[in-house]
Amino acid sequence: MSQLVYKFSANKIQQMKEFYTSFSLAPPPGAIFRAKTKDAVITAYKSGKVLFQGSSPEKEAANWLDEAQRVESKAKTIKQKPNHSYVPSPDLFNQNHIGTDEAGTGDYFGPITVAGVYLTETNMVQLKSEGVTDSKALTDKKIRELANTILTRKIPYASAILHNKKYNALQKQGWSQGKMKAMLHHHVIRQLLNKIGDTPNQGIIIDQFCEPAVYQKYLMSEKQTLAPSTFFLTKAESYSTAVAAASILARASFLNQMDKLSKQLGLELPKGAAPKVDRIIAKIIIEYGADILDSYAKVHFKNTKKAYAYL
Repeated sequence: MSQLVYKFSANKIQQMKEFYTSFSLAPPPGAIFRAKTKDAVITAYKSGKVLFQGSSPEKEAANWLDEAQRVESKAKTIKQKPNHSYVPSPDLFNQNHIGTDEAGTGDYFGPITVAGVYLTETNMVQLKSEGVTDSKALTDKKIRELANTILTRKIPYASAILHNKKYNALQKQGWSQGKMKAMLHHHVIRQLLNKIGDTPNQGIIIDQFCEPAVYQKYLMSEKQTLAPSTFFLTKAESYSTAVAAASILARASFLNQMDKLSKQLGLELPKGAAPKVDRIIAKIIIEYGADILDSYAKVHFKNTKKAYAYL
C-alpha cells in the first residue's frame, strides 16, 4: 500500500469533507474526517495534513492539488511515456478544442450524464479566472454556480442524459457501462461538432475511462467511427479547461436530475453507493415495491441485493 501526504487550507479540507460525505468512515483521533474510495483512503488531520493511502493514492490526491502542485504534476505526467498513441500534445491544452466528461457512473441512484464543451483560448482564460476546475474538487453549490457561469457565457456545449429505465434496459441487453459511456461521449461530440461547424478546432480530448482501442471497439459495434483528432487522457480535467468545464456541466446536470427524482419520490436520494444507500433502497421497496427502482436506479449494482438485509 502506497501513500502520499499533502497540506491543505482549512477551507479546502472542508470542501473535501463535504465531497466525501457518502464515502465517510469513522475518523481516528486528531482527524477531521476519513473517507474511502476505490482508489484510496483519505484522512484529513487538524494540522492541515491530508494522508492518501491505498492502491492509487495519486489519483485521488490529484483532485485536490493547488495550481503549483498541478503544474509540477502535469510536467511529470507529460514526460512519462504514454501507454497509447492517443495522448494529446501539451500544446493542445492552450488551443481551441473540445473536452468531454461524464457524471453519475458510480452512483446507484440517478442517470449517467455526459457533457462536451468547446473552448477558445480566450474562453479558457476567462473560465480559469472564475474558478473552473475539476468538478470533483468543488462543492455541489459551487458546481451549480459555475455551470450557470458557463451557460450564461453562451459557450458552445452539448449534453446527453441516459435515464435509468434506458440504462437498465441496455444493461439487460448485454451493454457494459463502458459501452454506454462511449456511445454517450460519441453522441455529445457529434452534436458539438455540428454546432461549431467550421470554427477552428485543434482537437477533442476525452477524459479517459477505458483504453482507446476498447472505446473504438464500442463505436464499431454500433457502426460508428472515432472523430478525427480525438485524444484520450486520464484525469484530463486537470490539464484541459474544456474537460474541466464539461465535468462541471455533466455534474450539474446529474445534480438536477437527482433533485427531480428525489422530488418525485418525496425523499432525498443519496449520491454514491455507500451503505446508507442500501437503507434508502429498502425504504423505497417497502413503500413502493421493488419494480419502481427501474426508473430511479442502476439496479444491477450490488446495493439492490444488499438492501434486502434491511427489509
